[in-house]
Amino acid sequence: MILVPYLVVLLILIIFLLAAIRVLREYERGVVFTLGRFTGVKGPGLILLIPFAQQMVRVDLRVIVDNVPPQDVISRDNVPVKVNAVLYFRVIDPERAIIRVEDFMVATSQLAQTTLRSVLGKHELDEMLVERDRLNADIQSILDKQTDTWGIKVANVEIKDIDLNDNMVRAIAKQAEAERLRRAKVINAEGEHQAAEKLVEAGRILALEPQAMQLRYFAALHDVASERTSTIVFPLPTELLDLFRRLPPVPGA
Repeated sequence: MILVPYLVVLLILIIFLLAAIRVLREYERGVVFTLGRFTGVKGPGLILLIPFAQQMVRVDLRVIVDNVPPQDVISRDNVPVKVNAVLYFRVIDPERAIIRVEDFMVATSQLAQTTLRSVLGKHELDEMLVERDRLNADIQSILDKQTDTWGIKVANVEIKDIDLNDNMVRAIAKQAEAERLRRAKVINAEGEHQAAEKLVEAGRILALEPQAMQLRYFAALHDVASERTSTIVFPLPTELLDLFRRLPPVPGA
């Protein structure tokens, strides 16, 4: 019976120590409140708290990945799209993250959704599809400025998918096809222009040496003969026709 009080005291001491001892990992910090008042940030490692007088809130300092759900966005050129993104952020000031905002996870996620709609709504659809890097940087900059008072650093924002309805997909396909046809016609016209320039240049060179034209005639005949055809079209020089016209008329003709 004499040992009972000692056992009770020992049990109370063990309970007291269990309630007072806290172990924080390397990536964790503890925001400590004493009788409801903020008294400091502790960790990592072993820390001691006064049971019932001090409370601690754990804060994870690792990078948090938040999947922003699809948002309905109307672009500046009045095209409705659904856009989702991925948000990367971390807590850099545990005190402000706990004291200045009720739930920094929910607050940052909601702010990312509204900012995503606001920023993308100022741009046209082509800019959303082509200039994603610039849009990601704009969204990240805006979020980082607004969450700085909460002790949160937004490291990166990545737009994942931009979903269009079927009618808009068909319209974009038609636009892309028309663009390819336009480029093909331009390339063909440029080829014709270059060929015409080369033909004019070749004509000038041949005009300097009449014998060169005769060589071209022979080359043309050789090409035609190599095709093994029974019909050979012989190009008649216009100078020969002029020679026939200069001849005197045949008597009695």
